Amino acid sequence: TAPRGRNPRGQGERLRAEIIDAALRLLDDLADDQALSMRAVAREVGVAATSVYIHFADRDALVLAALEHCHTDLQRAAKDAESSAADPVAALRARATLLVAWSREHPGLYKVLHESTLNRRSDMSFKEEMAQHTTAAIRRCMDAGLVPQADAATVSLDLRTAVHGAVSLRVNQPELPWPPLEDQLDRFLVKLVGVPPVAQEE
Repeated sequence: TAPRGRNPRGQGERLRAEIIDAALRLLDDLADDQALSMRAVAREVGVAATSVYIHFADRDALVLAALEHCHTDLQRAAKDAESSAADPVAALRARATLLVAWSREHPGLYKVLHESTLNRRSDMSFKEEMAQHTTAAIRRCMDAGLVPQADAATVSLDLRTAVHGAVSLRVNQPELPWPPLEDQLDRFLVKLVGVPPVAQEE
């Protein structure tokens, strides 16, 4: 990467954002937070390693900030997907479809976000926001009478368990003859949440 010019005074946040973006690209390629180095991130951005340490004390701090930024962007995209849906069931399906599509496009980031050792030694409570929004989306389906009444939190946990299991197995055992992920997702929605199959909604 070509050396990066110095930021004008007051644009330190711009460099911080570029460091986070670079870390996300590298993490997606590496699929392992332990394989990331601050020097590699610095090279990706085109700055000295000391410039990275100005913003992040160590690798864990950088990875955590990058994942939280990624999670925030993903939440925003999921909300946008829901906003154009015709009803609560369509909104839930749009949210779930977007999330599984992201996991397929970014298997490396998925592994770091959900399966890295960082999960066991750092606070990633920001991920709970995604779970809460999924529970709320299921509750709206129930309130509208579009799916059977049940405990929305339990149904949400069942759905998230199934989806994460399907994604994780694909990431870690890609050689297996997997069915289309969207088809599997629709079966989860039908069996675990009680939404009508796609063919019956036409």
